[in-house]
Amino acid sequence: MLKFIVALVLIPFTVLSMASLWQVGYWALFTQQFANFGTQQVLADLLIAVGICMYWMWRDAQNTGRNPWPWLALSMVSGSFGPLLYFITAKKRVQIPQNI
Repeated sequence: MLKFIVALVLIPFTVLSMASLWQVGYWALFTQQFANFGTQQVLADLLIAVGICMYWMWRDAQNTGRNPWPWLALSMVSGSFGPLLYFITAKKRVQIPQNI
């Protein structure tokens, strides 16, 4: 169910991102972030959040035997798309009770 919700977030986010790229281009998305301290703070917040997600993906990939590099590279060039797609493509884990 959670993957379905992530997919529902991913679809409009993809449409918004494509419209933004069409309107201003890839590099303009970043140059606008240096217009003032407010936009710089938003960029710093985004970089921190994506960095935390990348760390989580690295650790999760090690624990599940997945190759983290495609997802990390995607995160570096497209932000939230990397973690969202990583989560959607993850295999379901079997939980083992701890009190056995």
